Amino acid sequence: MERNLAFIALFAALIAALGLIPKFTLAFGVPITAQTMGVMLCGTVLGARRGALAVLLFLALVALGLPLLAGGRGGLGVFATPSVGFLLGWPVAAFVTGLIVERWNGPLALVASVASVIGGIAALYVFGIIGLAVMLDKTLVESALLVTAFIPGDVIKAVFAGLITSGLARSRPASLLSRG
Repeated sequence: MERNLAFIALFAALIAALGLIPKFTLAFGVPITAQTMGVMLCGTVLGARRGALAVLLFLALVALGLPLLAGGRGGLGVFATPSVGFLLGWPVAAFVTGLIVERWNGPLALVASVASVIGGIAALYVFGIIGLAVMLDKTLVESALLVTAFIPGDVIKAVFAGLITSGLARSRPASLLSRG
């Protein structure tokens, strides 16, 4: 029990720490932050349930006003912005990612990368697109077109999440709770 709580808190802190990394702008002008990779890692390392709980803890801290989101944002106001769908989708993304890693046996780097694409991109984008459509008063198609520019960066993060998870499994196998 204490070990689970420690890992959940640690991964909430990891998401916060990844928000401190300055954004990286792709060649065609699209900025990427590292925080969504933290959400992916919550699922690939902690598994579905614990990963989602880590993200929920992080979001609760943000809601309380801690400036933990990329760019130093926090407070209830961030849940009234066009990115609200992505924030609400983070726990689902971590859960889906973790569920895939828990259930699909295979080479861990590949499984974790594919799980990150399915959970951390596809499932997350469903929430993000709906949030954009509601907050910007756009159609779902218009909102989907807005997020397509972020796909290359998110795929890069998914591959990194797979490689990090695989490296962690090799160096500290007991810390990979998603396969335990």
